[in-house]
Amino acid sequence: MSSKFFNEMYQNGAVRAPYQGLDGWTDNMPADLRQMKQAEAEALFRRIGITFAVYGEGGDPDRLIPFDMFPRVFAHDEWRKLERGIKQRARALNAFLVDVYGRGEIIRAGRIPGRLVYQNEAFEKAVVGFVPPRGVYSHIVGIDLVRTGPDDFFVLEDNCRTPSGVSYMLENREIMMRMFPELFRNNRIAPVEDYPSKLRRTLASVAPNKCNGEPVVVILTPGHFNSAYYEHSFLANLMGVELVEGQDLFVEGDFVYMRTTRGPRKVDVIYRRLDDAYIDPLCFRADSMLGIPGLMNVYRSGGVTIASAPGAGVADDKAIYTYVPEMIRFYLGEEPILKNVPTWQCAKADDCKYVLEHLAELVVKEVHGSGGYGMLVGPSASKSDLELFAHKIRQNPSNYIAQPTLALSTCPTFVDQGIAPRHVDLRPYCLVGETVELVPGGLTRVALTDGSLVVNSSQGGGVKDTWVLAE
Repeated sequence: MSSKFFNEMYQNGAVRAPYQGLDGWTDNMPADLRQMKQAEAEALFRRIGITFAVYGEGGDPDRLIPFDMFPRVFAHDEWRKLERGIKQRARALNAFLVDVYGRGEIIRAGRIPGRLVYQNEAFEKAVVGFVPPRGVYSHIVGIDLVRTGPDDFFVLEDNCRTPSGVSYMLENREIMMRMFPELFRNNRIAPVEDYPSKLRRTLASVAPNKCNGEPVVVILTPGHFNSAYYEHSFLANLMGVELVEGQDLFVEGDFVYMRTTRGPRKVDVIYRRLDDAYIDPLCFRADSMLGIPGLMNVYRSGGVTIASAPGAGVADDKAIYTYVPEMIRFYLGEEPILKNVPTWQCAKADDCKYVLEHLAELVVKEVHGSGGYGMLVGPSASKSDLELFAHKIRQNPSNYIAQPTLALSTCPTFVDQGIAPRHVDLRPYCLVGETVELVPGGLTRVALTDGSLVVNSSQGGGVKDTWVLAE
């Protein structure tokens, strides 16, 4: 592995301070014990039911995401800086959403081109002029971060709709504590297990004005065929709320009700885990069988809260992403704590020319893409892939952005030969309601293939437990 990559555990031949509690941990772990522990972890994941589906594949639709037992560690001070930057970003993104569905001051001021917002397929005209409770559009913001040096963190993208993966953050910790209790006795690691209670509190705090008494919260799932269904049921169970499908809810008058064995029960907050297009066939896709007819009328009249709000997706478009630092300055009057990755917008003629000339050096992404799909990693792409993407960009330049291939940091990872550095990223989960908060940790994804920079589970990546050391 090239030394140009920042190794999060070793620096100049010495163990960095956050990892000192893991120094020598694996020295007394023979290969057969490691294999036994790995098999135990996989059996636990399988028994609990933590699988995910890869659409369009034959064979087993439900597979395990590979779990790596070597944790990733952040010092308390490192985390505090990240936490401040993540909260700042989440506040700015929500201010942007309230603004663009209202007066559009940032566009009037010439800070963001109006066409990027109003012609964006994620911009929902159905909520123009509506301000959700507490002015929150995106209640769970997943910020994808990469590290390139001791103090250098970059935001890769923002996920303002329904960021997934939090079940892995929680289960990775649970399984590590079960398999290696001595590590938790010997290291002061901040807990993450209160995430479900924080999430429920956040959702309850944005109940609509028409809510009387304790808010009734539900999680709306597309059903068990969805790739993240395990996570939906997992969170509902930990939060102590009902997991519902569209057919379990109905609109009557100014409210939404849930069918129960004891009769209808009014619902105040819907944590939806399906896309805007499917939540109300009377407002969006008429052929949707997953939504609730009339839901948007109740939402706009203040009878129910939908989290995250319809229309929130315009804030995590990858072309809009380039303007988030400007949002922070415009709405908060602050300088960004976390940096963006330098980004070329192919919709701009000069940027597009540069991208086409340097395609083999860049990472190209669809502005609405996710999960590692619709993406080109230039340095590892074949000549035919480069030619194909060049054609796609010329055909529809506004559909693509490009970024340099960053020197992602590495973390020790168990491989067949023992332990080796592998590239990692991080997705913390920021909860936005009456307050803005996040648990100390997140989902660390790891590229298990030597030299690979693609960490997405759908593309062969794995996951790690993420430790934040307590003060």
